Amino acid sequence: MSGNTAAHEVTTAGSWVTAGRAARELGLEPSEFDLAADLGRIRTTPDERGAGRRVDRAELERLHARPGHPEALRESVRTVGTTEGALLMGVTKDRFTRLARLGLLAPTRFHLNRHRAVVWLYLAEELREFAADERNTSLLRGRPSGNLGGQLDTGLDLRARNWRTRRLAILLRRAADPWSRAGALASLLAPPHICEVVKDPYERSHLSRFCPERPSHGAPGSPGAVLTETLVTAQDPDEIAWLRAELTGLLAEARAHRPAPRPASAPHRPAPAGQAPREPDRPHGAVRALLTRWRGRNRGPGDRRPAAR
Repeated sequence: MSGNTAAHEVTTAGSWVTAGRAARELGLEPSEFDLAADLGRIRTTPDERGAGRRVDRAELERLHARPGHPEALRESVRTVGTTEGALLMGVTKDRFTRLARLGLLAPTRFHLNRHRAVVWLYLAEELREFAADERNTSLLRGRPSGNLGGQLDTGLDLRARNWRTRRLAILLRRAADPWSRAGALASLLAPPHICEVVKDPYERSHLSRFCPERPSHGAPGSPGAVLTETLVTAQDPDEIAWLRAELTGLLAEARAHRPAPRPASAPHRPAPAGQAPREPDRPHGAVRALLTRWRGRNRGPGDRRPAAR
């Protein structure tokens, strides 16, 4: 769901190359490169000129030297839909869909078809790992045990939520400071929730600079765009509550790190009582802590689904 790397073709000076150039040299399609970068299979950094992302020559050499390149890298980011995924796992399409709805299979991409139906895509590598795990035999061959079947009867469908979990992990890995991490969380919340958490208009304006662009389909206001908005925005009350609580804490860190700019005449609004700024954490530690808390609360009824990487 990230931007098209083919739009950035200019080679970066020195030992860096643009994402488009790196994709060609690695023998990847732009979409394959984007997903590999999202999953951390290719190490990238933001371009200093704001033109997408760039790759160090040393990283290209590392990838070229790996056994089976480029086929192994391409296979590691191959995605499949429900039909191919079911064949890959040796189950029916209906069982595959049930496993995905239960949160045991986590989508990595989605798009809308011409009928505006959601088409979820999964990493083939993760599906093979799930099918090969002997602990999952009963899920693949038998009837859902415990309360799993009952949860399906209530309409449980964790596919969109699991996609948001994976997207948040990607955005947090890319975040460079507390404002960026706050923007990553805010990008999953609807504007009214952001306004309730971030009451200062200058802080909201500053935070918006760090909110990654949301995936979209169709013209604004079209049925496809409205449907996509529901998929990329937190919907469940507990999911919304968790994001709001974490955003409150990250805003405290962001204020301590660097207050939001405001006109000299604008009064500063202190944080609400009882919300003392937390000591800023080292970036990698903060990201790990956030993801640990998020996955702990967001885990589906089964705990053997692939973790978002």
